[in-house]
Amino acid sequence: MRTEGGLPLYGHELEGPQSLTPGDAGFANYVKLWKPFFVGKSAYAKREQERDAEVVRFTLTKGSRQAHQGDPVIDPRGKVIGLVTSCAIDSQGTYTGLAYVKSDFTAEGTVLEIYCGSDRLTAVNLSGLSLGGRAVAPERATVQSRYYKAAKK
Repeated sequence: MRTEGGLPLYGHELEGPQSLTPGDAGFANYVKLWKPFFVGKSAYAKREQERDAEVVRFTLTKGSRQAHQGDPVIDPRGKVIGLVTSCAIDSQGTYTGLAYVKSDFTAEGTVLEIYCGSDRLTAVNLSGLSLGGRAVAPERATVQSRYYKAAKK
């Protein structure tokens, strides 16, 4: 439910391995930079000015494998543009997740590709493949609106 709702979890979309801030997670409006002082204010303001990525909500194509925290997100040309932070099955029976990706790839409807289960994948020398050989292909995902919109009854 949390990932379907687009909500961050500390250690995944907040802080965690990438040291993500509320701004990275899409909650910059909750940090009151107009207040006279708080610990870390100048560091946070500097990071906000330099930020070039943010957390997006995505859905994997039906029938895909589940993505896990740390799985690489690539663009259609194969360039790594981010990392999965969370993924779970949603109320529709598909995998919905959150990923920290470059700002150029955050628009709703953007197609992403994810190497699901990357920690269990083994590298394959593609030039050594013959007819019938197998190579791992990324799973296709689509960026959704930041927050879940329930269907009207």
